[in-house]
Amino acid sequence: MTIKSDICQIIGVLDNGLDGLSPFAFTAIENSDVIIGGARTLALFNKTFKNNVEQKDLTGKLSKVPEWINTAQKNKQSVTVLATGDPLCHGIANFLQNKLGKEKCNVIPNTSTIQLACAKLGIAWQSAHILSIHTKDTGEWNQHSDNTHGLYPLLQASTQHELLAIFTSPENTPDRIARMLQQEELSDLFTISVAANLLAANEEIYSKLTIDTVATQIFNIPNIVILQRKIKLKGNVLFGMDDASFAQRKPDKGLITKREVRAVSLARMQLKKNSVVWDIGAGSGSVGLEAAQICTAGYVFAIEKNKADSDIVRKNKIRLGICNYKLFNAKAPEYINEWPRPDAVFIGGSGGKLDVLIKFCLKRLNKGGYLVMNFATLENLSVATETLKKIDASWDVTQLQASRSKPILHMHRMQAENPVWIICAQVTIEKEI
Repeated sequence: MTIKSDICQIIGVLDNGLDGLSPFAFTAIENSDVIIGGARTLALFNKTFKNNVEQKDLTGKLSKVPEWINTAQKNKQSVTVLATGDPLCHGIANFLQNKLGKEKCNVIPNTSTIQLACAKLGIAWQSAHILSIHTKDTGEWNQHSDNTHGLYPLLQASTQHELLAIFTSPENTPDRIARMLQQEELSDLFTISVAANLLAANEEIYSKLTIDTVATQIFNIPNIVILQRKIKLKGNVLFGMDDASFAQRKPDKGLITKREVRAVSLARMQLKKNSVVWDIGAGSGSVGLEAAQICTAGYVFAIEKNKADSDIVRKNKIRLGICNYKLFNAKAPEYINEWPRPDAVFIGGSGGKLDVLIKFCLKRLNKGGYLVMNFATLENLSVATETLKKIDASWDVTQLQASRSKPILHMHRMQAENPVWIICAQVTIEKEI
């Protein structure tokens, strides 16, 4: 294969150095005028570079790499980028192809470090969910963390997959991952394996450690983490869960949006996989938590003013294994101004500020989004409809009254549930609130 100066060579390398290179990759490195790579990788191969080579350390300077390549090519210099393993598996190659154009890049992959780690551990990895947490450092996971945290994609994936293969970073380390799982009460569900310094002289392999063990242990960098579930995922009912599936307030059990009303309300919210949802007046959490199960790539922000109910919501969240959900124990509209714009809003309780909440929610809704409200009293129904009329919103009301069968002697009778009004509202983009 001919090495062209107008084509950037993106070469996957490993810590076994020259032993892991194909003849073409070796020739490209040996004859390049400009070599770009991380400090560790440059040091590993610098004896191979020609005498007048220009070395550029990309550590912390990823955004500058396309500029470096363009400048070199304008000067008729051949350029090679050294990447770890397979550059197209959570590596630099896709970034450079998007910036330079695929026709300007030639990718020469090596064995992926995920593949190596699984081989060392004897793990069949065809079903593994692969992800990278090599992101901006957002610190330790804590009770206030949400979907903006660098570890969130891993946490969410841990509820959906039985085998996870993870590219770590110097900040997002195995012990930090373990502490996150502890924080979310998931420690007992997983074993964790770590493969550090693969193919180097100081290679270390740790198989199926407990989460609690790893939480206090420091591992060499770089490393790969493998999470394995101890018990197969059973999966939850995604829609129309039985009321008894949720813990509810006692002794006055029943502060919950009943299944029939919940099903219609969720249907009216027109949820998508990636919807952002607000749940105002969470109660037992049934609507918001069921929405979170539907919106697996989305997120639910919920607020509940009653401390006892907030504790119940958290209990239900843990029981269902839901991570794309954050609860605030406060009275709306506190906090909600800080939430990202929603695709759907559910109001189950207003704390006496219903008109203010309706206006605020409709103003923040993304285009095409829906505000859905449940009311059991004529007074709240009146406030809601009058408010919607004043702001010229598009709205409709559905009255829903379900009856459930109850045994009586050797027969059954129908027992009526309280009637509920379901209001669904939208505002077109042209209207001002």
